[in-house]
Amino acid sequence: MRYVAPTRDSLDRSVFASPPLSAWGDYTSLLDGDTWPDTALLNALLPPGSAVRFVTQDKALLDDGLHYEERIARKGAIATRAENWHDLFNALIWLRYPSLKRALNARQMDEIARMGPRERSRPQCALTHFDEAGMIVSLRDPAMLHAWDAHDWSTLFWTHREAWLRGEASVEVFGHALLEHALTPEKLLVGKALVVMDGRDARAVCAEAIHSGAVLNDPQELRPLPVSGVPGWHADTGEASFYTTAPCFQPLRAGRVYPPPL
Repeated sequence: MRYVAPTRDSLDRSVFASPPLSAWGDYTSLLDGDTWPDTALLNALLPPGSAVRFVTQDKALLDDGLHYEERIARKGAIATRAENWHDLFNALIWLRYPSLKRALNARQMDEIARMGPRERSRPQCALTHFDEAGMIVSLRDPAMLHAWDAHDWSTLFWTHREAWLRGEASVEVFGHALLEHALTPEKLLVGKALVVMDGRDARAVCAEAIHSGAVLNDPQELRPLPVSGVPGWHADTGEASFYTTAPCFQPLRAGRVYPPPL
């Protein structure tokens, strides 16, 4: 079923005080204000000399016949629907993670050149999954990765609870659709993750890996993570039973294996 975000008027504003949306406090005026930000306001937040800009999506824009990714690559124009949560979160991701977004766009263009604008390859699916629902997870303890790869959610989140609370394991939600879904506080969130070990600069590591083609060549590379299980991210994470009863905590499918972390 297609997700329908709450309207700006009906939104429970408390969602902005809880993860993952609490990480976007520097954009509170755009998210929690009484009026929608327009593309002029979003463009004013871009750094000087930016190669991209936000452009209101309308019939005149779409009449150029370009694929969404082609329009970004050729014209630097990011089509942005007015008064739309999905596209507002996409704009915020461009503002915070420009290197990652540029890497995704470059890879999408490589695939469009190879496949044509009407066909989709496995790499394109992987790139889109990460763009929409992606997360960057930083870990230090290999035992946590082992539990994750086995879908041993109780061990990952409950046994290692203190590691999450101390910041030895952390999640950055990158996917703008996942952020949009977080507008509904009772929704159990599951994202698709790239994993970086050993405390390196996770954003830079992921951007380089995407740009070089080392990752996101197949959707199966991405590890699903029920991010609602991160301690403090859901009201029930203080109960051990949550990790064995909530429907987001699925068992490992037979034959499913994951690639090494970055």
